[in-house]
Amino acid sequence: MAIRIKPLYHYIANSSISFPNLLSRSLSTTSPSHHENPTPLCNLFRRYGFPPSELPNFLKKNEFIQNSAPREIENYFKILLSLNPSREFLVSTVTSCPRVLQLSLLETWKYGINQLGIRNISSIATCNILELVSKFGLSPNDVSRRVGCLKSLGFSEATVIRVLENVPMAIMSVDDELHDKVEFLMGIGIRRSEIDRVIRLYPRILAFGVEKRLKPLLDEFGDLGFSLSDVRREVVREPQVLGLENGELSHCLEMLRSLKCRLAIKESIFRDGEFRAGYRVKLRVDCLRKHGLIYRDAFTVLWKEPRVILYDIKDVERKIDFLVSKMKFSIECLVEVPEYLGVNFDKQIVPRFNVIDHLRSRGGLGDEVGLRKLVKMSRLRFYNMYVKPYPDCEKIYGRFAEKSAVQTPHSAGMWKLFRPQKYPQTEEDVKNIRYFMESFPK
Repeated sequence: MAIRIKPLYHYIANSSISFPNLLSRSLSTTSPSHHENPTPLCNLFRRYGFPPSELPNFLKKNEFIQNSAPREIENYFKILLSLNPSREFLVSTVTSCPRVLQLSLLETWKYGINQLGIRNISSIATCNILELVSKFGLSPNDVSRRVGCLKSLGFSEATVIRVLENVPMAIMSVDDELHDKVEFLMGIGIRRSEIDRVIRLYPRILAFGVEKRLKPLLDEFGDLGFSLSDVRREVVREPQVLGLENGELSHCLEMLRSLKCRLAIKESIFRDGEFRAGYRVKLRVDCLRKHGLIYRDAFTVLWKEPRVILYDIKDVERKIDFLVSKMKFSIECLVEVPEYLGVNFDKQIVPRFNVIDHLRSRGGLGDEVGLRKLVKMSRLRFYNMYVKPYPDCEKIYGRFAEKSAVQTPHSAGMWKLFRPQKYPQTEEDVKNIRYFMESFPK
């Protein structure tokens, strides 16, 4: 006799025994998912000030955090806050260097920052130190010894903090390399008492190689005709000149010497000497390149509109930002109309654009006004074409409308010089004119 074996599910479904709904729950849900586990972690991170919108992506990139217990992560948070009691410091440190949350050495750093002998260390410097610790496995004694090397060179605490903020890898340099850079500065005439200020203003000097970067740059200055005293004066005044690439100052001076502009502008550019004028060009070229122009076009703009060299970089950036974000022109338009950077921003660019933008919005603008027409048109012509015919534009143009509408009169008595002299007519002159007119056939 064959025995029929009913499926297990049939027995469970028809049984009168009260079973928990295990089977249906196992069929409808899977085991705790990978995304359910980080929920306590998300709550922990939010509680300590981490942006909720960035947490999923952050935890996805750093899977080791998801494998850690929330209590363990919170202990790391408390250690970091003991180094700097600022949640901004905690968020920036963990975001920029998540490896600090997997450090077994973090316990040893609970009092390590205080052992460095820097009283007012900034949060940026502390964050950079922790990144070096996580990358190279440094102990507090290792970092303390390297910081002590900087102090032995005569650097003040403020200078050491600036180095840790901007070029923290400098403390990983060999002691002899740091000594060579100090000796290089002394070799161009900078006194020992001035070196600390130079490094504090431009700590990236410690990241440059002496043989491959600094000495070739000094040779270039000499080839351009600058003496060591000239170089020393400029380095002390603005240490960033040592950040010039080899050949960069030569290109800037070559462009300046080929300028074809008014003598007054050229004299103003070279007022403080060629070295400083060339460095000003370099800064403005960097500004234009930062906003999207290529190297050659940046030089072209400055050569066509040299007044930009005399303007503050913040003013130049304000004009560029207005050109791109508000006027909706591309940055390449400056190559064709460099005069835009030379005109007054508040008196010419803004009021004219406001008028054109108003006319465009109400459909009262015929042909589209390009950047060249907007900038190079004279004040009186712009007023007569786009302001005077429209009463509402008079209000937008404001006080500039009144100035444009006022015609500058000639000086008193000037009109008399252009009026032909009047001679009295005699009776004989009248007779001669009559005879002359009668001689014509009727």
